[in-house]
Amino acid sequence: MRTAIGQSGLHAAHHPDYDARPMPAARSHTATANLLALATIALWASLAALGTALAHVPPFLLTGLGLLAGSVIALPLVRFDVRRLAVAPRALALGVYGLFGYHFLLFTALQLAPPVEANLVNYLWPLGIVLMAPLLLPGVRLSAAHVLAALVGMAGAAIAILGRGAASPAAGGHPMAALGFAAAAGAAFIWSSYSLLTKRLTLTGQPFPTAAIGTFGLVSGGLSLGCHALLEPSVSLSARDGLLIAALGLGPLGGAFFLWDAALKMGDARQIGVLSYLTPLLSTLILLWTTGRPLSWNIGLATALILGAAVAGTRMRQ
Repeated sequence: MRTAIGQSGLHAAHHPDYDARPMPAARSHTATANLLALATIALWASLAALGTALAHVPPFLLTGLGLLAGSVIALPLVRFDVRRLAVAPRALALGVYGLFGYHFLLFTALQLAPPVEANLVNYLWPLGIVLMAPLLLPGVRLSAAHVLAALVGMAGAAIAILGRGAASPAAGGHPMAALGFAAAAGAAFIWSSYSLLTKRLTLTGQPFPTAAIGTFGLVSGGLSLGCHALLEPSVSLSARDGLLIAALGLGPLGGAFFLWDAALKMGDARQIGVLSYLTPLLSTLILLWTTGRPLSWNIGLATALILGAAVAGTRMRQ
């Protein structure tokens, strides 16, 4: 699911000026970094399941509460000096675009479409990074192999959406499945472009500190709650809802971002980048378990295609 700095560090491995030689670091530091990355992946893998369990909560409200809860983590990083959370307007706009836009569309997709299939479509974002890199990053080229990987990934998404037996995508209690799948694709696009634009800021000497993620979450959460007040009906939340929202905010919408950044600063971005592609597989398995669905042929094949295409595409020479 990816701090801005973390994503930019990951994609630095694809930049022509990136030094592929490993940084001198103790083996214990590398092992610790990989453990932090695996902890991040575990948190991200729970995002879709938590979002599905809270599907009755309006998406603007869910996004707002989750991001506000996650933003609290930034306070200890700045020793509770909120002045250190200030960021440049350009960075703030990018952060709101990424955090608010991505999570709102993802939660919308999980509400409108079958969650397992919608989650797989969302995980087309690694391929989006590969395909859009030539448009947003200097010195990056698109090869025929990249196009092939993208087609394989798109085939996986198509199988996930359409390969559900004789039933139509709208069957099974999801009459607005098509809109949900569109929202999932939009979420993938936003996260891809957010990641690349973050890398672009870094390359142009305008990076922002890790604690700025808290600022992004605070502003995005406030914006989401404002949209909820204007556009959505008010709802009553149970104590269970409150606990799940707190877990959502402190986990995949908060703690994961900071763990990811720490892992990339301490370890080898190439190793951590490969590990990150466990996320769609684990996320899908958790969704199958929490929703009680069996592992069908189309879900297994779609997962393999999307995962394989993403790994192959990002490991190709740019």
